Amino acid sequence: MKSATGATTAPFESVIGRGAHLYIQGKKHIDCASGTFNVSLGYTLPEVTDAVHAQLDRCAHLSSDLTKAKSREIFELLRAFLPDHIDSYWFRDIIGSTANECAVRMAQKATGRTDVVSLFLSHHGQSIAATGMSGNAFRQRSFHLPIAGSLKIPAPDCARCFYRQVPESCGMLCAQRLEDFVEFASSGQVAALIIEPVLGNGGNITPPVEYYSVLRDICDRHGILIIADEVQTGFGRTGTFFASNGYAKELKPDIITFAKGAGGIGIPVAGVLMRKELDVLESWEHSTTSGANPLALVALEATVKYIRDHEILENVAIVSKILRDGLTELSAFFPRVSNVKGIGLMLAFDLPSAADVARFIAISRENGVIVRGSRYGFGNTVKVRPPLTTTESDVHDILTSLRTSLQQLESE
Repeated sequence: MKSATGATTAPFESVIGRGAHLYIQGKKHIDCASGTFNVSLGYTLPEVTDAVHAQLDRCAHLSSDLTKAKSREIFELLRAFLPDHIDSYWFRDIIGSTANECAVRMAQKATGRTDVVSLFLSHHGQSIAATGMSGNAFRQRSFHLPIAGSLKIPAPDCARCFYRQVPESCGMLCAQRLEDFVEFASSGQVAALIIEPVLGNGGNITPPVEYYSVLRDICDRHGILIIADEVQTGFGRTGTFFASNGYAKELKPDIITFAKGAGGIGIPVAGVLMRKELDVLESWEHSTTSGANPLALVALEATVKYIRDHEILENVAIVSKILRDGLTELSAFFPRVSNVKGIGLMLAFDLPSAADVARFIAISRENGVIVRGSRYGFGNTVKVRPPLTTTESDVHDILTSLRTSLQQLESE
């Protein structure tokens, strides 16, 4: 059947997920979008589905008053994967948008300041506040989304540097200029900088590691808290449990938000992790009806245990190298492919135009691989993010299908 846009759709009942694969009306696809980047452990995983089924048999909802003990247990389970200075938590969300709003509330209350700095091309969610903080226009143009005193600064996109610099000699100018924006463009009341360690929707922009330490130094000098939005990068996506204790460890965030992959098989769950002194909110100052609900918590707990017990981070290290090397080979063979980028299983490459990306996504789906594009900026990035449980065999199948799809694109 056709949707209003003309795209082919499938009846809801005909779509079945099995591990890293999605069967649409019987046709098998490798899902290199991991659902909406939230199916981190594949569509079906007994350790998670069994936990959710067992909880459903008990009850699907409980007041957060009755789930406090389980939240504490899960936080203690998470401690082994956190930066040492992160020692408190807030589990009252199920989506990244409101988790990011919670983090901003913490920063504002703890500092007594109001303003938030974010980046061009950033994406922090689709609620009013999160959309207002995000660095794009197309999601905002039809609405009035005031975030008083908010600032946006150029993103660290080395392929298209805002300042027309080259990485070898730029001196991290994109980070250094934060000080100028704070001094000359803000109200002097900046509470926090919110940043994705890898700017996923912005085109999978992966900053140089030095970028994070420069931001940290500047924020320390000005008493600005750093919020790491790890909604996309968290729970193993970049090869460490959080980017903040791996690739982006020099960021040393004061607050970390998570969602998406935290539910393992797509169960909605989100939360905030922070330094203990930032645990300043009263329960009524940020809460949602389904926050800390039992289904979310058991899925979160099972996901953390599965990552820990089944060497998932080690698997990401192995298969991501094969996948990245394969994408690099494709870029050497196909003139339209450039700028292979990313880390872990958060990889991407560029095509010349947004039209090329749209056509390539359609061709790839015909060839059994689901990929997604980026609408921000030039819109010319193809994102390749299979589940963290992806095998070496799966990766070879992905690369074969991508090669076939690129050949078809070239022939057109």
